[in-house]
Amino acid sequence: MKKIIYLDNAATTRVYPKVAEEMQKFLSENFGNPSSIHAFGDRAADAIRIAREKIAKEIGAKPWEIVFTSGGTEANNLVINGLTLANPNKKKIIISSIEHPSMSELCKFLKNWGYKIVEISVDKEGIVDLKKLEKEIDDETLLVSIMHVNNEIGTVQDIKKIGDICRQKKVYFHTDAVQSFAKMKIDVKDMNIDMLSASGHKIGGPKGIGFLYIREGINIKPIMIGGGQERGFRSGTENVAGIAGFAKALDITKKIDKGKIIKLRYKLIFELEKIGGKINGSKINRIYNNVSVSFPGIEGDTAVIYLSERGIMCSTGSACKSKQLKESHVLAALGLNKKEIAGSLRLTLNEYVSEKDIDYAVAEINKVVKKLTI
Repeated sequence: MKKIIYLDNAATTRVYPKVAEEMQKFLSENFGNPSSIHAFGDRAADAIRIAREKIAKEIGAKPWEIVFTSGGTEANNLVINGLTLANPNKKKIIISSIEHPSMSELCKFLKNWGYKIVEISVDKEGIVDLKKLEKEIDDETLLVSIMHVNNEIGTVQDIKKIGDICRQKKVYFHTDAVQSFAKMKIDVKDMNIDMLSASGHKIGGPKGIGFLYIREGINIKPIMIGGGQERGFRSGTENVAGIAGFAKALDITKKIDKGKIIKLRYKLIFELEKIGGKINGSKINRIYNNVSVSFPGIEGDTAVIYLSERGIMCSTGSACKSKQLKESHVLAALGLNKKEIAGSLRLTLNEYVSEKDIDYAVAEINKVVKKLTI
């Protein structure tokens, strides 16, 4: 059987066996509805309460400030739609030029309703221009939303500085932390974060579960109406198994030896540069497991298929856009030309990747570059 080297962990991760075991308890044993008042309902409700407490503690929040959602996209939609419904008099939203489509596409839609959307540019390393950000915030601004770690290039924003600016200017600050939750230190109080989105399947948890942190006292309206679950912010019977699995994945992720992965990432960067690769984004302000690289002259999609046939799973960028054949707005924002964008690959590591895996992957990438270069 061909060995699989999985290097697409920014798209999704393998569910940890212990996470699957934890979820199974709530699928076949303690399967009650958490709103029911009998013993099975109590067990399900207890599981949600414990998970909520664990997740809140991880980011320095209060348990009741955590609202479970179906994932990062729904959390981001709740931020935008919920805030605009609750605050109709403010019509300006500020985002970065490299936000995830669940934020940027929604903001484009809001333009049809009279909203002014301002995209703050980034430098060639993918870092937001804070002076421009501060200058753009005015009395009409409802929200600033800047993602913590970019899903394509892995660059890390200084969200504490951004949070401080927003608090001083008295505007709401939201961060999409889907790629950073449980991987980097986050303290919502210290960083002046008002809202934060995260997702379970990026840290060895199941798909279909995420959360939105909403600071107590923020005026936000629900976008799903029903039985009033999740403090009325997100009605619908809770995904108990997913929530329990998310909390278990958090426990496991926190124990990962990130130092080992960082060493392998630097080795991968070094070896890719040796064969002509150009690293996209900052090499320093970067999440520990991400490498984005361009080989001008090749077609990234073709390279991904070639590598897949040889047991190497990677991507060209965001999994949410990879089948739509659209040019990466993230790489374009960095100033890359069309050939550099077309020839991009994203390789994201996990704790299962070895040095031999890196050597094999680089050798195969070298072959495909030589084969496909026009």
